[in-house]
Amino acid sequence: EAFVRENRPRTERTGSLGCVGWFIVILSGIFTICLFPITVWFCLKIVQEYERAVIFRLGRITDRKAKGPGIFFILPCTDSFVKVDLRTVSFDIPPQEILTKDSVTVSVDGVVYFRVNDPIASVANVSNADFATRLLAQTTLRNVLGTKNLAEVLSDREGIAHSMQSNLDDATDNWGIKVERVEIKDVKLPVQLQRAMAAEAEAAREARAKVIAAEGEMNASRALKEASLVIAESPSALQLRYLQTLNTIAAEKNSTIIFPLPMDVMSHFMRK
Repeated sequence: EAFVRENRPRTERTGSLGCVGWFIVILSGIFTICLFPITVWFCLKIVQEYERAVIFRLGRITDRKAKGPGIFFILPCTDSFVKVDLRTVSFDIPPQEILTKDSVTVSVDGVVYFRVNDPIASVANVSNADFATRLLAQTTLRNVLGTKNLAEVLSDREGIAHSMQSNLDDATDNWGIKVERVEIKDVKLPVQLQRAMAAEAEAAREARAKVIAAEGEMNASRALKEASLVIAESPSALQLRYLQTLNTIAAEKNSTIIFPLPMDVMSHFMRK
């Protein structure tokens, strides 16, 4: 029984108030009824649509569900409450100097979006859920990127963000926090490494350009070879090519006039 009592979740009610506690509560209720016109202003509280109120009675949580939105009632002197904002909160992860798996130092920053999923757990299980989540996001970023090499950090940002979100969500579940999204904003490399990567990329582009040019020359030579075979098989094709060349020369504005001889006249000499 002692083991179960020690290891149960802290958001559960820890037991009854006891005789003294109930006596104080009843006394506070009688006092409230007697001075109702005055105490009504201290008993009625309002929380907004995006807020919830966790009520404590003599230091104990009165219900497993937070109050709100709207108007709720508390007893003066015995009850107190804490407002919890349920809206999504975003914060920037400061730039972290991280050593990657392949021993490269990079500076990485990011942004985290989270909200309170369980108001009672966020109040009872952690002193400052917002501050604790910020610190945990920094350490999680270091731990996740420490298992990646530089190429993965630069190319797989979505996978890193998803891994960080999963780790943060699991760690903050007991705090009543739901991590909705994690994004990697910027990855800064050392200047020497940037120059080396730029030189490597330029060399790779030049190599691809040379390969493409060589492939183009090879294709052109194959096309010329096929054209020469067609012309050799058909003399009329050579005549048409000759006339096309004359048309091209005549279209240009040249000061030199060329009087070509017909191919029929030249073919007699070419055979000799």
